[in-house]
Amino acid sequence: MRNFVPARKRVEVSPGESVRIIRELQGFTQSRLAELCGIPQTTISGIETGRVNLGVERAKTLANALRCHPAVLVFPGWQIAA
Repeated sequence: MRNFVPARKRVEVSPGESVRIIRELQGFTQSRLAELCGIPQTTISGIETGRVNLGVERAKTLANALRCHPAVLVFPGWQIAA
C-alpha cells in the first residue's frame, strides 16, 4: 500500500444537490419530504436549486427525515486527508 494514490474528486456536489440526490434515492418527492420534516415544499425546492441556504438546523431536520447524517448534506464534498 506504499503506492496508494487517493482517488480524485470527479464531480462537485452542492449541499442542495446532495439533498435532492438523497431524497430521490429514498424515493421521496419534495412534497413527501415536506410532510415528513415540516419544512415547506417551496423551501425544499429552494434549497435544492441553491436559492435558499441549507443551514445547520434545516440540515438536521432534513437529515432526520432522510435517515442520514447532517454532515452528508452540509459538507457533500468533504474529504478526509489521508
